[in-house]
Amino acid sequence: MTTLVTTIRDGLSYRGREGQLAWFGHRLSGLGTLLFFIMHVIDTSWVYFWPQGYGHAIELYRSLVFQLGELLLMLAVIYHGLNGLRIALMDWRPGLWRYQRQITLAIFGLTALLYAPAFIIMGSHALANLFNVQLF
Repeated sequence: MTTLVTTIRDGLSYRGREGQLAWFGHRLSGLGTLLFFIMHVIDTSWVYFWPQGYGHAIELYRSLVFQLGELLLMLAVIYHGLNGLRIALMDWRPGLWRYQRQITLAIFGLTALLYAPAFIIMGSHALANLFNVQLF
């Protein structure tokens, strides 16, 4: 819980430009992905321990809130992975720190580029599940 409070408190006290946004996005996407993994482990265990609860969870995951959550989860996973590679690369080659702004902006752009097809595919599936609208 302390990590979440620290992330929110430090994220709201804006001190920088894209570096601060990258820091806040990395923490937030990591916490979101962790929340998903915890939920996934718990509800998957219900297959064996509480089959009726598992069926209810699957129905719940087909709701609008969870469909939007899946879209956000995909964005979080893509961004967290790319930003983690940026951090590792900059730690490996310290001379790259002078290009931190350009590399961070490139990560934002690459995230958007990689997320666009996932958003279209997953969004069309969500529309089909929720409103019976077929885009493809």
